[in-house]
Order: sequence, then C-alpha cells, then structure tokens
Amino acid sequence: MAGKLMHAVQYDSYGGGAAGLKHVEVPVPTPEKDEVLLKLEATTLNPIDWKIQEGVLRPLLPPKFPHIPCTDVAGEVVEVGSGVKNFRTGDKVVSFLRHSTGGGLAEFAVAKESLTVARPSEVSAAEAAGLLVAGLTAHQALTQSAGIKLDRSGEQANVLITAASGGVGHYAVQLAKLGNTHVTATCGARNMEFVKSLGADEVLDYKTPEGTALKSPSGRKYDAVIHCAAAVPWSTFEPNLSEKGKVIDITPGVNAMMTSALKKLTFSKKQLVPLLMIPEAENLDYLVKQVKEGKLKTVIDSKHPLSEAECAWAKSIGGHATGKVIVEP
Repeated sequence: MAGKLMHAVQYDSYGGGAAGLKHVEVPVPTPEKDEVLLKLEATTLNPIDWKIQEGVLRPLLPPKFPHIPCTDVAGEVVEVGSGVKNFRTGDKVVSFLRHSTGGGLAEFAVAKESLTVARPSEVSAAEAAGLLVAGLTAHQALTQSAGIKLDRSGEQANVLITAASGGVGHYAVQLAKLGNTHVTATCGARNMEFVKSLGADEVLDYKTPEGTALKSPSGRKYDAVIHCAAAVPWSTFEPNLSEKGKVIDITPGVNAMMTSALKKLTFSKKQLVPLLMIPEAENLDYLVKQVKEGKLKTVIDSKHPLSEAECAWAKSIGGHATGKVIVEP
C-alpha cells in the first residue's frame, strides 16, 4: 500500500466542533513490526473523541496536529507487520487504536496486534466497533470495580446505572443482567421502554423528582452505581447506597476525584471510585463472543458515511444518542 492515498477526516487545532473537521487525502499508513493494517468497515464515535478536540486533555492529547480522531474500529486485515503471528490478510477483526495516534476516521488504519481480536461472521463491523471504549468501560466497571460476576455465581447485588440508554449505559444494563443482579436504570422518558427491553428491572425518568433523587421504586439500596451521566453530586448518591455501596464514575471530574480521596481518608465504607478504562484484548474477545451468542447487542443510534463525518460528530456532541453513532468509510 506504500505510496497510495486515502480519504481521512482530521482537525488542525483545538476547538471548532464539527465545523473544525477537514476532509483530506493522506498516505495510507504502513504497519510496524507488531501492527496490522486494516481496511476499515466501521468506526464508532465516543464522547472522549470530541472532548480531546475541545482540549480537555491538552497538552497531552493529541500529541500533535493535524490529528485524525477516533479509536474504535472494525475492518479487514490487508497487511501485517513482520512480527505479527495471530492474523493474516483477509481476517475480519475489531481493534482499539490508541488515543495518542487515533486514526479511525479514515479508509485505512494501523492497529496493534495486542489490541486486535478476531470478529466472527455472525458479528457485523458496526456491532463490533461499538464494543470498544463503551463496552470495555461497562465491563471493567461491573467486573473489576463493582465485583459483579457475569456468570451469576456471585451474591445478588442491587445495581443502579445512570444514563442507561447511552453508549456505555446500554452495554452496562445488558452485562449486569448476565450476573445475579437487580438493575435500576435512569434515562429520558422517550427511552424508558427501550431500557426495559435491555433487561432493566426498574427504570426512572431522570427528569422526575424520583429520578432526580435516584431512589429505587422498590426501595432497594444500591450496592454499586455505574455512573454514566454528569453533574450528579455525591450527596444525591450517598443516602441511596447500601452500607458498603460504591459509585463507579466513568467520567470523573475534579469534584469526583476530591470526593474519592476524602472517602478514603475518612475510611468511609461507602466509596466513590473513579474509573480509568484500560483496554484488554481478553475482555474485548469476551464481549465479541457475547454478541455472537446473542447475549449482548450493540444498539446503533445512526450510521453516517465518512463523507458526512461532521454529522456523526455533531450527533455525538449533542449528547442524546441512543446507543452508538457509527461512521462507515
């Protein structure tokens, strides 16, 4: 592929939102020793993608401009590095690209073999691409932070999932129900039936007094909260938690970090746990297999061609997508 050009979408500076995206022709990347080159079939957007553009992680990310964003991709292997052992050309895969390199809004991208897993024919590219940041975050929050066993072998736990119709939330509901859990979920009124269809036992409209207070309709105290929403103070969670309840915050801000530190310093049994998702191929493979077996599904809000990536970007920024926003090169 050396010397060939591809269509890509990039931005040249912080800020600008969807209007800051530019369509360009750039060289097709060359895989290093431990990388595979993918012809992309689907890329999914996550809030972190446009937040990086806004400058939330400046000056660390992006490391340089121009930057081709997005990390969650699925496609076909078209070239392998000299050290790659597990994949060959023609393989269908799903891969996580590092935030430092990005590359997902393009026709081709290079991915580390270590963060690439096989995609069976039963799982579409769009379904697989959605699993990465969102699915892995939900999986890590439930299994590692909350201690939920997804084979139903653990003690029953009461779990609250906020913003349950969103990218992380809709996976968290489904995965939680693979364990021995009672799930209460929050979402907007228009999505209540949808969230119930994912398996939630109780659903709260977050705009009602009960939803704002996060009180379980059945009066249960929560052993774990998978917190996918924003701007909910600790004082709202605390009275609803069981004796050793945890709030796992997937997008912790300064206040959350301070509350977390304070709870540890005071030896509180109730904890706020900031989550930093660490992608692992083993967990991604587990999620792909759950989709193949029909135990987990990626709900797709909308699909957009690469030529209209700005529409997908704006949709994600709007914050009301139900499930995942997909770009198809």
